[in-house]
Amino acid sequence: MAANRKKILEMLVEERISVEEAYRLLGAAEPETGTDDTTAGDGARTARAKPKYLRVTAQPGPAHEQDEDAERVNVRVPVALIRSGIKFASVLPSGVGHKVGEALRNKGIGLDISNLNPDGLDELIGALSDLEVDVASKQEVVRVFTE
Repeated sequence: MAANRKKILEMLVEERISVEEAYRLLGAAEPETGTDDTTAGDGARTARAKPKYLRVTAQPGPAHEQDEDAERVNVRVPVALIRSGIKFASVLPSGVGHKVGEALRNKGIGLDISNLNPDGLDELIGALSDLEVDVASKQEVVRVFTE
């Protein structure tokens, strides 16, 4: 991988590619180790693997662990599905996007799909790698995270 990174940086110096293109290429050249963290030997900042799934789990808390009727939730959404949804929403005609947004609001979902665009998608997906929400009570334990 070091050879690929070096070649990308050389192309940037020679102005054959833009900084944005170099950034994307360097991101694609990063090895996906399957672990959450990989650390460089020189103490450099820890690099995180790109998230593949957004997970939401809800389990009974300590007071209800033995309760067989307690609800359990385990949702695993592929990040690729999120990407596809945003790309799809960005090509909808503006009138349709407004109608879909209105229908979502009527169902209690405050999402305006007319404002979604794929330009900031990579940044959003990258930010998801740092997402982790843990809520614990005697009643339930809820986690939102990426893997």
